Amino acid sequence: MHKSIIADSSLLFVTFIWGTTFVLVQNAINTVNPLAFNGIRFLMAAILLSLWLLLFEKKQLRQLNKHAMLAGGFIGFWLFLGYATQTIGLLYTTSSKAGFITGLSVVLVPLFSMFFLKQALGRNALLGVIIATAGLFLLTAADFSPLNTGDVLVFFCAISFALHIVFTGKFTTNYPTLLLTVIQIATVGFLSSITSLFVEDWRNTFRWEVLLSQNVYIALLITSLFATAFAFLAQTRFQKYTTTTRVALIFAMEPVFAAVTGYVWANERLTTGALIGCLLIFAGMIFSEVPGPKFSFPKKQLKNNSLS
Repeated sequence: MHKSIIADSSLLFVTFIWGTTFVLVQNAINTVNPLAFNGIRFLMAAILLSLWLLLFEKKQLRQLNKHAMLAGGFIGFWLFLGYATQTIGLLYTTSSKAGFITGLSVVLVPLFSMFFLKQALGRNALLGVIIATAGLFLLTAADFSPLNTGDVLVFFCAISFALHIVFTGKFTTNYPTLLLTVIQIATVGFLSSITSLFVEDWRNTFRWEVLLSQNVYIALLITSLFATAFAFLAQTRFQKYTTTTRVALIFAMEPVFAAVTGYVWANERLTTGALIGCLLIFAGMIFSEVPGPKFSFPKKQLKNNSLS
Protein backbone atom coordinates (compact mmCIF):
# COMPACT_ATOMS: atom_id res chain seq x y z
CA MET A 1 0.00 0.00 0.00
CA HIS A 2 1.24 3.47 -0.86
CA LYS A 3 2.83 5.28 2.07
CA SER A 4 0.62 8.36 1.63
CA ILE A 5 -2.53 6.21 1.86
CA ILE A 6 -1.27 4.58 5.06
CA ALA A 7 -0.34 8.00 6.44
CA ASP A 8 -3.72 9.57 5.63
CA SER A 9 -5.58 6.57 7.05
CA SER A 10 -3.52 6.67 10.24
CA LEU A 11 -4.11 10.41 10.68
CA LEU A 12 -7.83 9.91 10.07
CA PHE A 13 -7.81 7.32 12.88
CA VAL A 14 -6.02 9.87 15.11
CA THR A 15 -8.75 12.41 14.26
CA PHE A 16 -11.37 9.80 15.13
CA ILE A 17 -9.76 9.36 18.56
CA TRP A 18 -9.75 13.13 19.17
CA GLY A 19 -13.36 13.47 18.08
CA THR A 20 -14.65 10.56 20.14
CA THR A 21 -12.84 11.71 23.29
CA PHE A 22 -14.29 15.22 23.06
CA VAL A 23 -17.26 14.30 25.26
CA LEU A 24 -14.91 12.81 27.87
CA VAL A 25 -12.80 15.97 28.00
CA GLN A 26 -15.87 18.20 28.11
CA ASN A 27 -17.24 16.29 31.10
CA ALA A 28 -13.86 16.32 32.87
CA ILE A 29 -13.28 20.08 32.59
CA ASN A 30 -16.62 20.67 34.25
CA THR A 31 -14.83 19.38 37.36
CA VAL A 32 -11.16 20.26 36.88
CA ASN A 33 -9.58 23.44 35.47
CA PRO A 34 -8.94 23.10 31.70
CA LEU A 35 -5.29 24.18 31.60
CA ALA A 36 -4.48 22.04 34.63
CA PHE A 37 -6.22 19.10 32.95
CA ASN A 38 -4.08 19.61 29.83
CA GLY A 39 -0.96 19.92 31.98
CA ILE A 40 -1.60 16.60 33.73
CA ARG A 41 -2.73 14.90 30.51
CA PHE A 42 0.35 15.87 28.50
CA LEU A 43 2.82 15.23 31.33
CA MET A 44 1.35 11.75 31.88
CA ALA A 45 1.71 11.05 28.16
CA ALA A 46 5.29 12.38 28.19
CA ILE A 47 6.18 10.07 31.08
CA LEU A 48 4.65 7.05 29.32
CA LEU A 49 6.52 7.73 26.09
CA SER A 50 9.75 8.54 27.94
CA LEU A 51 9.62 5.11 29.61
CA TRP A 52 9.09 3.48 26.21
CA LEU A 53 12.00 5.51 24.83
CA LEU A 54 14.32 4.42 27.64
CA LEU A 55 13.29 0.76 27.54
CA PHE A 56 12.95 0.03 23.83
CA GLU A 57 14.29 2.93 21.74
CA LYS A 58 17.29 4.04 23.78
CA LYS A 59 19.40 4.46 20.65
CA GLN A 60 17.29 7.50 19.70
CA LEU A 61 18.79 9.32 22.69
CA ARG A 62 22.07 9.54 20.77
CA GLN A 63 20.38 12.19 18.60
CA LEU A 64 19.23 14.22 21.59
CA ASN A 65 20.97 17.57 21.19
CA LYS A 66 20.27 21.28 21.26
CA HIS A 67 18.72 21.25 17.79
CA ALA A 68 16.35 18.38 18.60
CA MET A 69 15.31 20.11 21.84
CA LEU A 70 14.65 23.37 20.02
CA ALA A 71 12.66 21.66 17.26
CA GLY A 72 10.49 19.66 19.69
CA GLY A 73 10.07 22.64 21.98
CA PHE A 74 9.14 24.88 19.05
CA ILE A 75 6.32 22.70 17.72
CA GLY A 76 5.25 21.97 21.30
CA PHE A 77 4.97 25.71 21.94
CA TRP A 78 2.52 26.18 19.05
CA LEU A 79 0.47 23.22 20.23
CA PHE A 80 0.34 24.61 23.77
CA LEU A 81 -0.59 28.08 22.50
CA GLY A 82 -3.42 26.58 20.47
CA TYR A 83 -4.89 24.77 23.47
CA ALA A 84 -4.38 27.74 25.80
CA THR A 85 -5.94 30.42 23.57
CA GLN A 86 -8.85 28.16 22.72
CA THR A 87 -9.52 27.38 26.38
CA ILE A 88 -9.36 31.01 27.50
CA GLY A 89 -11.24 32.22 24.42
CA LEU A 90 -14.18 29.95 25.21
CA LEU A 91 -14.74 31.99 28.36
CA TYR A 92 -15.73 34.99 26.20
CA THR A 93 -17.32 33.57 23.05
CA THR A 94 -19.80 30.89 22.06
CA SER A 95 -18.75 27.30 21.39
CA SER A 96 -20.23 27.47 17.89
CA LYS A 97 -18.16 30.50 16.91
CA ALA A 98 -15.09 28.99 18.55
CA GLY A 99 -15.59 25.76 16.61
CA PHE A 100 -15.82 27.58 13.30
CA ILE A 101 -12.91 29.95 13.95
CA THR A 102 -10.69 27.06 15.13
CA GLY A 103 -11.62 25.20 11.96
CA LEU A 104 -10.21 28.06 9.90
CA SER A 105 -6.82 26.42 10.44
CA VAL A 106 -7.90 24.34 7.42
CA VAL A 107 -7.57 27.50 5.34
CA LEU A 108 -4.41 28.76 7.05
CA VAL A 109 -2.36 25.56 6.73
CA PRO A 110 -2.02 25.59 2.92
CA LEU A 111 -1.20 29.31 2.97
CA PHE A 112 1.50 28.87 5.63
CA SER A 113 2.81 25.78 3.83
CA MET A 114 3.30 27.74 0.64
CA PHE A 115 5.28 30.39 2.53
CA PHE A 116 7.30 28.24 4.92
CA LEU A 117 7.60 24.81 3.28
CA LYS A 118 7.44 25.79 -0.41
CA GLN A 119 4.62 23.28 -0.90
CA ALA A 120 2.55 23.96 -4.00
CA LEU A 121 -1.22 23.87 -3.50
CA GLY A 122 -3.19 21.57 -5.78
CA ARG A 123 -6.35 22.88 -7.41
CA ASN A 124 -8.41 20.04 -5.99
CA ALA A 125 -6.87 20.57 -2.55
CA LEU A 126 -7.87 24.24 -2.74
CA LEU A 127 -11.44 23.29 -3.66
CA GLY A 128 -11.41 20.73 -0.88
CA VAL A 129 -10.42 23.45 1.60
CA ILE A 130 -13.28 25.68 0.41
CA ILE A 131 -15.82 22.85 0.61
CA ALA A 132 -14.61 21.78 4.07
CA THR A 133 -14.74 25.38 5.36
CA ALA A 134 -18.36 25.67 4.20
CA GLY A 135 -19.04 22.40 5.97
CA LEU A 136 -17.44 23.67 9.17
CA PHE A 137 -19.69 26.72 9.05
CA LEU A 138 -22.83 24.60 8.72
CA LEU A 139 -21.70 22.07 11.33
CA THR A 140 -20.87 24.66 13.98
CA ALA A 141 -23.77 26.99 13.04
CA ALA A 142 -21.46 29.98 13.55
CA ASP A 143 -23.35 33.14 14.34
CA PHE A 144 -22.72 36.64 13.04
CA SER A 145 -22.53 38.48 16.36
CA PRO A 146 -19.85 41.19 16.64
CA LEU A 147 -16.26 40.10 17.22
CA ASN A 148 -15.12 40.05 20.83
CA THR A 149 -11.99 39.23 22.81
CA GLY A 150 -12.81 35.53 22.82
CA ASP A 151 -13.08 35.45 19.02
CA VAL A 152 -9.65 37.06 18.68
CA LEU A 153 -8.11 34.55 21.10
CA VAL A 154 -9.67 31.62 19.27
CA PHE A 155 -8.39 32.99 15.96
CA PHE A 156 -4.88 32.92 17.47
CA CYS A 157 -5.73 29.32 18.38
CA ALA A 158 -6.44 28.58 14.71
CA ILE A 159 -3.13 30.19 13.72
CA SER A 160 -1.29 28.19 16.38
CA PHE A 161 -2.79 24.85 15.36
CA ALA A 162 -2.03 25.63 11.72
CA LEU A 163 1.58 26.47 12.51
CA HIS A 164 1.86 23.31 14.60
CA ILE A 165 0.86 21.22 11.59
CA VAL A 166 3.20 23.16 9.28
CA PHE A 167 6.26 22.97 11.52
CA THR A 168 5.61 19.33 12.41
CA GLY A 169 5.86 18.72 8.67
CA LYS A 170 9.09 20.72 8.56
CA PHE A 171 10.91 19.00 11.43
CA THR A 172 9.49 15.48 11.41
CA THR A 173 11.94 14.25 8.77
CA ASN A 174 14.99 15.56 10.63
CA TYR A 175 14.68 13.82 14.00
CA PRO A 176 13.59 10.42 15.40
CA THR A 177 9.81 10.21 15.77
CA LEU A 178 9.59 9.10 19.40
CA LEU A 179 12.26 11.50 20.63
CA LEU A 180 10.63 14.48 18.90
CA THR A 181 7.20 13.48 20.23
CA VAL A 182 8.41 13.21 23.83
CA ILE A 183 10.00 16.67 23.70
CA GLN A 184 6.91 18.16 22.06
CA ILE A 185 4.28 16.87 24.47
CA ALA A 186 6.50 17.42 27.51
CA THR A 187 6.71 21.07 26.41
CA VAL A 188 2.92 21.29 26.24
CA GLY A 189 2.53 19.67 29.65
CA PHE A 190 5.11 21.94 31.28
CA LEU A 191 3.77 25.18 29.75
CA SER A 192 0.14 24.24 30.51
CA SER A 193 0.99 23.48 34.13
CA ILE A 194 2.93 26.73 34.61
CA THR A 195 0.16 28.78 32.98
CA SER A 196 -2.44 27.07 35.15
CA LEU A 197 -0.63 28.22 38.29
CA PHE A 198 -1.10 31.84 37.24
CA VAL A 199 -4.57 31.91 35.67
CA GLU A 200 -6.45 29.09 37.42
CA ASP A 201 -7.19 27.96 40.94
CA TRP A 202 -4.61 25.15 40.94
CA ARG A 203 -5.40 24.27 44.56
CA ASN A 204 -8.82 23.05 43.43
CA THR A 205 -7.21 20.87 40.76
CA PHE A 206 -4.96 18.97 43.13
CA ARG A 207 -7.67 18.02 45.61
CA TRP A 208 -7.91 14.22 45.69
CA GLU A 209 -11.68 14.26 45.47
CA VAL A 210 -11.32 16.17 42.18
CA LEU A 211 -8.57 14.04 40.63
CA LEU A 212 -10.21 10.77 41.69
CA SER A 213 -13.69 11.71 40.50
CA GLN A 214 -14.80 9.28 37.80
CA ASN A 215 -15.15 11.88 35.04
CA VAL A 216 -11.63 13.19 35.62
CA TYR A 217 -9.48 10.08 36.11
CA ILE A 218 -11.13 8.15 33.27
CA ALA A 219 -10.69 11.13 30.93
CA LEU A 220 -7.05 11.56 32.01
CA LEU A 221 -6.23 7.89 31.46
CA ILE A 222 -7.87 7.65 28.05
CA THR A 223 -6.72 11.01 26.69
CA SER A 224 -3.14 10.75 27.97
CA LEU A 225 -2.69 7.28 26.47
CA PHE A 226 -4.70 7.42 23.24
CA ALA A 227 -5.51 11.07 22.43
CA THR A 228 -2.05 12.36 23.37
CA ALA A 229 0.74 9.75 23.51
CA PHE A 230 -0.49 7.60 20.63
CA ALA A 231 -2.09 10.43 18.63
CA PHE A 232 0.88 12.81 18.51
CA LEU A 233 3.33 9.94 18.05
CA ALA A 234 1.30 8.87 15.01
CA GLN A 235 1.10 12.44 13.67
CA THR A 236 4.86 12.91 14.01
CA ARG A 237 5.48 9.48 12.44
CA PHE A 238 3.16 9.71 9.43
CA GLN A 239 2.92 13.40 8.52
CA LYS A 240 6.20 13.16 6.60
CA TYR A 241 4.43 10.96 4.02
CA THR A 242 1.62 13.36 3.18
CA THR A 243 1.07 17.08 2.63
CA THR A 244 0.20 19.59 5.32
CA THR A 245 -2.98 20.58 3.44
CA ARG A 246 -4.22 16.99 3.53
CA VAL A 247 -3.41 16.81 7.23
CA ALA A 248 -5.47 19.95 7.88
CA LEU A 249 -8.42 18.59 5.92
CA ILE A 250 -8.21 15.24 7.72
CA PHE A 251 -8.11 17.02 11.08
CA ALA A 252 -11.21 18.98 10.01
CA MET A 253 -13.07 15.70 10.50
CA GLU A 254 -12.63 16.03 14.27
CA PRO A 255 -15.86 18.03 14.82
CA VAL A 256 -17.66 15.51 12.60
CA PHE A 257 -16.57 12.61 14.81
CA ALA A 258 -17.34 14.73 17.88
CA ALA A 259 -20.84 15.48 16.61
CA VAL A 260 -21.53 11.81 15.86
CA THR A 261 -20.17 10.78 19.26
CA GLY A 262 -22.31 13.41 20.98
CA TYR A 263 -25.34 12.09 19.13
CA VAL A 264 -24.64 8.46 20.12
CA TRP A 265 -23.35 8.91 23.67
CA ALA A 266 -24.87 12.16 24.89
CA ASN A 267 -28.14 12.17 22.94
CA GLU A 268 -27.25 15.50 21.30
CA ARG A 269 -29.38 16.43 18.31
CA LEU A 270 -27.90 16.89 14.84
CA THR A 271 -29.71 19.46 12.73
CA THR A 272 -30.10 19.12 8.98
CA GLY A 273 -27.49 21.85 8.53
CA ALA A 274 -25.06 19.98 10.77
CA LEU A 275 -25.54 16.77 8.79
CA ILE A 276 -24.92 18.62 5.52
CA GLY A 277 -21.85 20.22 7.12
CA CYS A 278 -20.49 16.78 8.06
CA LEU A 279 -20.96 15.56 4.51
CA LEU A 280 -19.26 18.65 3.06
CA ILE A 281 -16.22 18.26 5.33
CA PHE A 282 -15.95 14.60 4.33
CA ALA A 283 -16.36 15.54 0.66
CA GLY A 284 -13.68 18.22 0.97
CA MET A 285 -11.25 15.70 2.48
CA ILE A 286 -11.93 13.14 -0.28
CA PHE A 287 -11.79 15.77 -3.05
CA SER A 288 -8.33 16.87 -1.92
CA GLU A 289 -7.03 13.35 -2.55
CA VAL A 290 -7.76 13.61 -6.29
CA PRO A 291 -4.65 14.75 -8.23
CA GLY A 292 -4.90 18.01 -10.13
CA PRO A 293 -2.95 21.09 -11.27
CA LYS A 294 -0.94 22.88 -8.61
CA PHE A 295 -0.54 26.53 -7.68
CA SER A 296 2.50 28.05 -5.99
CA PHE A 297 4.06 31.42 -5.34
CA PRO A 298 6.97 32.54 -7.55
CA LYS A 299 10.21 30.95 -6.39
CA LYS A 300 11.78 34.26 -5.51
CA GLN A 301 8.88 35.15 -3.22
CA LEU A 302 8.94 31.69 -1.63
CA LYS A 303 12.61 32.06 -0.88
CA ASN A 304 12.10 35.38 0.84
CA ASN A 305 9.32 34.03 3.04
CA SER A 306 10.69 30.61 3.92
CA LEU A 307 12.31 29.50 7.13
CA SER A 308 15.90 28.37 6.91
